[in-house]
Amino acid sequence: MPARPSRWSTPPRVLEAPSYLQAFVLSGVVTVLVTRAFLQAAGYPRFGGGGLHIAHVLWGGLLMTAGLGVALVFLGSAARVLGAVLGGIGFGLFIDEVGKFVTAGTDYFYAPAAGIIYGAFALLVVITQAIRGRIRLSGPERTANALYAVVGGLRTGLTDDRRAAAARLVRGCGPGVEEAVARLLDAVPRRETPGPRFWQPWLSRARRAVIWVTTHRWVVTLVVLYLVGEPFIVVLSVVQDTVAGQLHDQREWRAVLGVSVSALITAVLSIRGASLLPRDRTRAFRLFKLALLVDLLFGQIFSFTVDQFGALSALGVDLFLLGVVTAEYRRLCRQAPASGR
Repeated sequence: MPARPSRWSTPPRVLEAPSYLQAFVLSGVVTVLVTRAFLQAAGYPRFGGGGLHIAHVLWGGLLMTAGLGVALVFLGSAARVLGAVLGGIGFGLFIDEVGKFVTAGTDYFYAPAAGIIYGAFALLVVITQAIRGRIRLSGPERTANALYAVVGGLRTGLTDDRRAAAARLVRGCGPGVEEAVARLLDAVPRRETPGPRFWQPWLSRARRAVIWVTTHRWVVTLVVLYLVGEPFIVVLSVVQDTVAGQLHDQREWRAVLGVSVSALITAVLSIRGASLLPRDRTRAFRLFKLALLVDLLFGQIFSFTVDQFGALSALGVDLFLLGVVTAEYRRLCRQAPASGR
């Protein structure tokens, strides 16, 4: 006799939740960058008249409401993606004005605002990656996601790939469930697999270029040298400013100290990783990756406070370094079982 479902059971999780969260984060980041660039180019205009100023935080709230409404009213993955994008744009407009709400004088140009914005998106990225790596659906959850795929294809149809994916989801859930889902899939209209989009060849070339760069030994060597040397330059610069008495003259000197502490931690981890290179490359690159994550999740918050959005270039460098180190670390992990046999 089947177990009686609990009234207070956890709702089934969505298999594609990380993709929806990623769309939310990316649209939010792009919105902040575009908004800042537009306002700077336009001289920070005021929208409104007669003493009124329509802050874009209001448009952000409206778009977040619209995104939530789309996800609540409509079924299917397309509605979820649209809701995530609308919500991300709205969140970007909202968080861009955070400086007005953490200061008594409603200062849009409050220096730590950039760090707060970066920290908010960094936290969302961490949550997205945590969910991506930990979604292990139970049998009922896999069945629910297969049925959700069927519902999404009732109007537009399902391609053969989507049908096969839905069938794989319920594999092992019992013959009754597999047969029922197979019948439902047969009742859904068929749709031809769409041809390649115009941007897909460019994306493939970019991916191959990234793989080519990250797999060359000289690139990995330069990355290791940079990881060991760059934090020392930051720490020495802060020490020099402290000795010269210039540190307290800076408006955000506490953030500068935060940058130096992060650089010091990064330097210790990088030096330890470099010392392990001759005998344990896998552990060494794990430490290099940890050093970069410390800088990305801790140090960059203070960097954005000090340099505002000028810290984007340093963030881009860190992301490139993380890509190279992660690719090398994964290559070493794949080789480790083979060398152990």
